[in-house]
Amino acid sequence: MAPSVFKTCHVACCANRTPNVISWNRGGTIAFGTCNSVALYNPQERIIVALLNGHTGRVNAVQWIHRADCGLERHLVSAGSDNRLIVWECHNDTVSCSVECRGHTAPVSSVDGIYMHDSQVLVASSASDSTVRLWLCSGGTTECLHTLSFGSGFMMDVSLALLPGSRVPILACGGDDSRVHLYVLNHGKDLQKALTLQGHEDWIRGLAWAPSGGELLLASCSQDCLIRVWRLCAKSGTDAHTDDDPTIIKMKEDIFEFAVSLETVLAGHENWVYGVHWQPPFTEQPLSLLSASMDKTMILWAPEDGSEVWVEQVRVGEVGGNTLGFLGCQMSPDGSMIMAHAFHGALHLWCKDQGDKWGPGVVISGHFNAVQDLSWDPEGEFVLSVGSDQTTRLFTPWRKQDSKQLTWHEISRPQIHGFDMQCLAMVGQFQFVSGADEKVLRVFQAPRNFVENFANISGISKEKLFSTGDAANLPEGASTPALGLSNKAVFQGKVFVTSVSFCLCQQYFGCTVIFCVCTCTEPPPEDHLLQNTLWPEVQKLYGHGFETFCVAADSGGTLVASACKATKAEHASILLWDTSSWRQVQALSYHTLTVTQMAFSPDSRFLLAVSRDRTWSLWKRNSQIHFSLFAHTAKESAIHTRIIWSCDWSPDGAYFVTCSRDKKVTFVSDFESIEPTGLNDELTDHCDIKPCSSILDVGDSATASRSVLYLVAVGLESGRILLYKWSPGLEPDSDWNCCGQTDSSQSHCLAVKRLRWRPRAGRAGHGHSGGVTQEEEKNGQADSESSWAQLASASTDHSVKIFSVNKQAL
Repeated sequence: MAPSVFKTCHVACCANRTPNVISWNRGGTIAFGTCNSVALYNPQERIIVALLNGHTGRVNAVQWIHRADCGLERHLVSAGSDNRLIVWECHNDTVSCSVECRGHTAPVSSVDGIYMHDSQVLVASSASDSTVRLWLCSGGTTECLHTLSFGSGFMMDVSLALLPGSRVPILACGGDDSRVHLYVLNHGKDLQKALTLQGHEDWIRGLAWAPSGGELLLASCSQDCLIRVWRLCAKSGTDAHTDDDPTIIKMKEDIFEFAVSLETVLAGHENWVYGVHWQPPFTEQPLSLLSASMDKTMILWAPEDGSEVWVEQVRVGEVGGNTLGFLGCQMSPDGSMIMAHAFHGALHLWCKDQGDKWGPGVVISGHFNAVQDLSWDPEGEFVLSVGSDQTTRLFTPWRKQDSKQLTWHEISRPQIHGFDMQCLAMVGQFQFVSGADEKVLRVFQAPRNFVENFANISGISKEKLFSTGDAANLPEGASTPALGLSNKAVFQGKVFVTSVSFCLCQQYFGCTVIFCVCTCTEPPPEDHLLQNTLWPEVQKLYGHGFETFCVAADSGGTLVASACKATKAEHASILLWDTSSWRQVQALSYHTLTVTQMAFSPDSRFLLAVSRDRTWSLWKRNSQIHFSLFAHTAKESAIHTRIIWSCDWSPDGAYFVTCSRDKKVTFVSDFESIEPTGLNDELTDHCDIKPCSSILDVGDSATASRSVLYLVAVGLESGRILLYKWSPGLEPDSDWNCCGQTDSSQSHCLAVKRLRWRPRAGRAGHGHSGGVTQEEEKNGQADSESSWAQLASASTDHSVKIFSVNKQAL
């Protein structure tokens, strides 16, 4: 698809919850595994520059292959739960799959690599099949050189380096036997067991080699909360030793002999240490060591000036919050930024200022499990999403001060729940209804502190946002009681006030964490999102007999429709709620299985529902709050033969569209001429409406659809998004025109769950404060926002994507 038609402007994602899944290269690009993809992230511009799709299982390990000559890395290796390794090659700002390594019979947990020659890459991998393998990759081919079997044990990490003064690789393996095993690859073929290093008292979680003045340093970290640094140095031929000396590495040819000694033991963490990282790696500069632990801290270690004693120089981390610590760490090539990834997938970034003080930085964030639903606010200024990670997240565009570049960021986490989230609907700009794997719907209202910070970050005037007149009654924020699921409102006089951009306050006065009023002028860090961006819950809606599955609100925000999982007709009813009183006003019964999606017509006169029973139903408003069955599709004559997953209305309300697992998409209209079917009348065939379009076969299970005018976006189970124009009145087979689709780098790697067009023309963030970008000025697009549309997509691959579509190029 032409880039001018379909442009990815944001990808919200986070790192997988595995220890070895992040790597930082000398060019400043961070590679990390997110679901089944490898994301390349630029921390300076705060954008995902590429997504590498090749794995069919979760990516467990990612590693840039560093060059000994300190040049830019040209290869990246990733490993996943699909038992494969992929070596990616960077060439002219593009990254492509160079070679795949197949042979493991279980998920691969860690990888490392070194250059043997300019065109040869040696890769080591460890997997859950209790083996470590060495691979030689060259010229698009791969060869498994050796397989080490550890019986019933597992190696948690591997690290490769070249012995000083030679081209002989040395491999370090650490695992659940609390030992570090060293192997030497002689002549590129003969793998020799060299040494076993003992000292740790629990599983070894991380290993890292680094050269130091003609010698090698090996850092090992363990679940015993300690870090050990080992020094490997060459022994001269005159040094006395015995053949059984356990600290000597002796090559078979008697050419090289190396001694290994314990350099230091670093004790500073209070929980398992999962990651170690040398900075700068593979250079002759003075070294420092970064470590990450489950105690929610990172420590930067270095030898003290004037002595060889290693001391703690910097400690950063979290205080409080609902997190379980860090799984790994990385440091930027220039040492100005350090990053950790947490057990819940979040990236934590700290930046060093000119005064050598460290503070949290703005970094990408996203769901760490499947994203089930999303919605734009009525003004199209932000996107709300819910997922199986039990959170609701809010994303909005932001321009850094004195910068023309616009980037999207998470600025609020309104709901952190105890059940997997399934659906949501916006009732107003700052109010939404959400449903989870429970029988209750919950209603949330934005607090004052969020609205003020949203104005600061988005550039929208506070007067406009508070124009409703009831701003004085808004609470300041929300907190969650201990062991509770409901966010309780916090009003003035009951909060801690701070003027800093983030807060690390943790107090216990009947609440898990006390809310703090914070003034934010930029997107907040993870700890602030967890603590200070909750929205208070204002209502609970009871009535469903099983877990809620879908919810919809009319355009005026006066009615909410909801449905739950159902295997019988009695549970498949659609419940209608009056938002003025939040009382149930009607139950609409027709379907016999779960209603999968609902949509009110733009004028709110009709409610459309589609179901697992392969039928759709159309309900017409007879009064302010009363609906009756107006039309439906009969099973005998229905077009769809599988589950109907999605439905939507055209903006003019003249047509609606449905899509199904049977790969079919179709438009329906002419329902105004049909006589309504009363709720108490027997359903007859005359209320069965035929499609007014030809049946579009999209070639894969259609899981989501969204219409703007007669431009339809269709999301597929494969992760692709197709863009079609539909022209009513044309001959069959000519009324549909495919005008584009996402390419392999833009597509999701798993099923698309929901698509939503922005409710207003143009692109979010481009209509107020900040002007236009240099690219827009260059392309003459400064005054053409009406020609753009934005599409938000949610997927089971854990990501939320925002696409800009140039309608003039269609």
